[in-house]
Amino acid sequence: MPGMVVFGRRWGIASDDLVFPGFVELFFRVLWWIGTMILFTYHKGHFDCNGRGVLHTFLVGQLVVLALIILSLCAIIYVSAQGTITNPGPRRSMPVLVYLRAVLYLPELAWACMGAVWVSDDSRGCDPATVGSVIAAVVASWFILLFTALGVLFVFDPLGNPRPQPAAAEPLGVRHMESSEGTQFLSTARSLAVKVWESRLRLLCCCLPQDENQRAAFSSIAQLFTGFFSDTDLVPSDIAAGLALLHQEHDKMERSRDPDMVVPHSPSSPGEDLETELEKAAHCMQFAAAAYGWPLYIYSNLLTGPCKLSRDCCGSRGAEYEIVGGDHLGCHFSSILQSTGLQYRDFIHVSFHNQIYEIPFYVALDHKREAVLVAVRGTLSLKDVLTDLSAECENLPIEGVSGACYAHKGICQAAGYIYKKLVNDGILNQAFSIAPEYKLVITGHSLGAGTASVLAVLLRNSFPTLQCYSFSPPGGLLSKALADYSKDFVVSVVLGKDLVPRLSIPNMEDLKRRILKIVSNCNKPKYRILLQGCWYELFGGDPDDFPTEMDNRREEELSQPLLGEESLLVRHSSSYHSLASDDSPAHAATHLPLFLPGRVLHITEDGPSRRSCFSTVRYRADWSNEMNFRSILISPRMLTDHMPDVLLRALNSLTCERPYSLCPSHTSGSQQQNV
Repeated sequence: MPGMVVFGRRWGIASDDLVFPGFVELFFRVLWWIGTMILFTYHKGHFDCNGRGVLHTFLVGQLVVLALIILSLCAIIYVSAQGTITNPGPRRSMPVLVYLRAVLYLPELAWACMGAVWVSDDSRGCDPATVGSVIAAVVASWFILLFTALGVLFVFDPLGNPRPQPAAAEPLGVRHMESSEGTQFLSTARSLAVKVWESRLRLLCCCLPQDENQRAAFSSIAQLFTGFFSDTDLVPSDIAAGLALLHQEHDKMERSRDPDMVVPHSPSSPGEDLETELEKAAHCMQFAAAAYGWPLYIYSNLLTGPCKLSRDCCGSRGAEYEIVGGDHLGCHFSSILQSTGLQYRDFIHVSFHNQIYEIPFYVALDHKREAVLVAVRGTLSLKDVLTDLSAECENLPIEGVSGACYAHKGICQAAGYIYKKLVNDGILNQAFSIAPEYKLVITGHSLGAGTASVLAVLLRNSFPTLQCYSFSPPGGLLSKALADYSKDFVVSVVLGKDLVPRLSIPNMEDLKRRILKIVSNCNKPKYRILLQGCWYELFGGDPDDFPTEMDNRREEELSQPLLGEESLLVRHSSSYHSLASDDSPAHAATHLPLFLPGRVLHITEDGPSRRSCFSTVRYRADWSNEMNFRSILISPRMLTDHMPDVLLRALNSLTCERPYSLCPSHTSGSQQQNV
């Protein structure tokens, strides 16, 4: 639903978003009115104390104002619950009700001031319970007024000037943008949107030092967000409703699949090497997780971790100045020692320096696998988030690779930073001078996985035998030519429905298109969608089979765009397709396609998608294809499956199993290791 237009501007809230806040306020207002009525009835309207006339007027006026507010809230809740997301017709009277409710704040403010004056000047000799009740009423009034002011600031949209309506002769949601007036309007709106997003980013990152990299990152991210959000008129609750519907739709499709269906192995990776790759991956994941330092170590060892680090942190400070940088207390390095089991002498270089496009990493000698191991840290700071969000494409020419070579800009910059450190500062030369027979292994998780993959591509010609294990890498990372080139030396490991390996600009455009379609098709009010979605997320059950506006639609009409769907558009973009384009969600994206690096090893859970908190988890591992990650799957596990400790636990579970349990055809409970 487009944002509600009141007081001459568009707000970041729709007319069907007032059901829940209205109901919460109504509940407290009714209790407040009942308490005031009990107090007034108890004294029978007569008070034996100073200022009793003012007190009597205050209570009577309070009852009247509260009654009017309760009636207005009932009307707002009723009207807001009518219609659907794309059918606001039954809610056309909502602005009038909002104006009425706003007017009622004036007498409430006046009565709150009256009560405060009475308490401070004329309450001597009154019953303490009566004085306390008046004080509570005054405090409640000021609290609600303050909460309302904060709510107004929260839903304020800096880009909320009402947009010009399309001409009557034009179809709904379509404007003639070829004219000079239309082009100038779009250009001005886009420039304003970029400035607004830059201001938001500066406010969010006000604690970061200002430098050229930060300004460049802000500009890049602002243009990305402007391009992504500028063609739709959705409010946050519309997106939440769409995600709830998509999750249930995906679960229905998943339950209808054949449970015995087996995904074949990748032709380039025969089944017999799966166990070996899993063992190597589990070993490297320990180093990738260790790169996060003390926060992940404490999180994974809540009982013993703080005690161990409290003993070791100060003890490693003497060694910090030799090979460790940016770790002032030594806690990060101490946690790495605890997590990896290595000795101090096994480390060549450890850097916890962290800026935009500059992320922490360490280089160590892995004697167990006879490898010089480079581990890159994933996202752990606001600076890392800005690196993640610098998602434009950057040219990355590699000798010997034919085809277009480009990659994620922020990750390219981070990989270039580490490349210069390793090569120009002689870190790798130092490592191989100590262990010349060792091979080079690069690893990382999340942002570190993407950086490790690009770093491996940069170093491949100099180190032909290098290997890279990339855990939960970003989906929008490498061009097709570079992704194919990396298959010989990069293995990407993805767990379940992890969001990050499916995260790319084309995939986000596809998700936006799916949200537009599903919210425009659903003929249930938004509050019911959200209630059902919350119940389903918390307690499970069967996905709700929501009726849609398409139920009685004729066959020939299915190839035409829905008016409801088109009404959510400000202008047409690559994210919008008619209903006939369902089978090709990302083929027409304007952004350059980016893919996961290397061969993809996908770990999934066997058994039902929902389980109790105390049930065991069984995993299976299959070779997959990067094209299977072109769509974002909505699930509560889309975030938990990305956590490094969860992925490490899944890998350890698989490597503890017998060899035959790694084969997809053996999925019985007796052949699986419980976690």
